[in-house]
Amino acid sequence: MHSGKKFGAFEFAVWTRRSIYILAILSTIPTVLYFVGWTFLSFPWQPIAIMGTAVAFIVGFKNNASYSRLWEARQIYGAIINDSRSYGYLLRDSLIRRNPDKVKEMFLRHYAWLTALRFQLREPRAWENMNTEQFNEYAKKYDIPERLSTLDDELKKYLSETELQYILNKKNRATQLIANQSKELSQIYANDEINDFQWTQINQQLIKLTDNQGKAERIKNFPYPRNFSSITTYLLLLFIIFVPFGLLKEFDTLGNGTFFEGWTLWFNIPFSLLVTWCFHTLDSVGEASVNPFEGSPNDVPITQISRTIEIDMRDMLDESNLPEAIMAKNNIVL
Repeated sequence: MHSGKKFGAFEFAVWTRRSIYILAILSTIPTVLYFVGWTFLSFPWQPIAIMGTAVAFIVGFKNNASYSRLWEARQIYGAIINDSRSYGYLLRDSLIRRNPDKVKEMFLRHYAWLTALRFQLREPRAWENMNTEQFNEYAKKYDIPERLSTLDDELKKYLSETELQYILNKKNRATQLIANQSKELSQIYANDEINDFQWTQINQQLIKLTDNQGKAERIKNFPYPRNFSSITTYLLLLFIIFVPFGLLKEFDTLGNGTFFEGWTLWFNIPFSLLVTWCFHTLDSVGEASVNPFEGSPNDVPITQISRTIEIDMRDMLDESNLPEAIMAKNNIVL
């Protein structure tokens, strides 16, 4: 998540510089060919304008869907914050007098669940963008915590050795941690350490946390539909290729009867570059938001949120040595 006021213009220029180089070449080639006499390369601009309208619609549709996925992911983690806090004080107030050690153990297991979930959500998928050179280069400006440590090392902070080995042998570690919480809660209920009402309330919070995990996994594991993504790419590519051809004659005749006659043709290069860059960058912005857990600078800050929850819950137990909040690096926080 970008925590500053805005991405700088220079940042955008650097981030898209590879595209700028390619777009500049695509604008220059037809201009040079037209200048040396291949005037038949000039296309009517009207069909290209119609194509541009279609591209604008489909890119706008894609960006709207990308934002919806991003915003839903943020709402899911907002719910995890609230449900975790509710789970914490319900568990504490129901059990702290009879079994404070068990409360501490279940709190630690919840931190482990948050940790396992964020590691699972940061795992790469084939359709994500963080494996591209453009995104990988920008990622050097900030830290992706899940790439700086391993899940094993992180879970050691919260789980006993026996439970740690049990969890690491499971495929979906987060799910099994919630299952262990439910199993522990059932044992506490069987020992008459909590009553029916308390068991129901705490169990409902576990169900909510499971629902939130499933919603996050749905976004992670179901990409923006490939048919919509593919047609956007193809139409955008066609538009980018044809724009310089559609503006050749317009710029060539722009300076007729003036001192610039014969030279205004070269304006085709910067103006075609500007138009195609706008469309291409809008599409790139949508791509940067469509996978909200991949580790991009526009991600939902699930690591920061998980640390915030841990701080809040440790504070509920009046612990004094609280972990530090995760701060932004170059205005990016994950």
